[in-house]
Amino acid sequence: MKTVVRMFFRTLRIVIGPIMLLWEYLARPKGLIRETQRQQEVDRQCLEMTLYKYKTCPFCIKVRQEMRRLSLQIEQLDAQYAGVNRENLVLGGGKAKVPCLKIADVDGSSQWMYESDAIIAYLRGRFAEA
Repeated sequence: MKTVVRMFFRTLRIVIGPIMLLWEYLARPKGLIRETQRQQEVDRQCLEMTLYKYKTCPFCIKVRQEMRRLSLQIEQLDAQYAGVNRENLVLGGGKAKVPCLKIADVDGSSQWMYESDAIIAYLRGRFAEA
């Protein structure tokens, strides 16, 4: 029974995944336009962040859309399959759950933020223009 359920969801993901990616592409929001100097500062701050995601996860798509809306160039790593990215996510954040935003501090420590709504609230609070 467990195998049947896995096969069902795998098939569902294969069928619906491309549709979700197409919708993400078609529904791309316009990015926030900042002065050049301010955008460079935002880009510099974004270097301290990494988003762990799955390509077709609806919550990850929601976060990526907000990143586009705020014109953020945050590194994105796919952690769906076993490998270095997934291993780093589990070792650093404690669980293989996405989306997860890794925020590196200047002292070398990192904060791992889960939940799409929390990530979006953090990004808006830090980068949205008043």
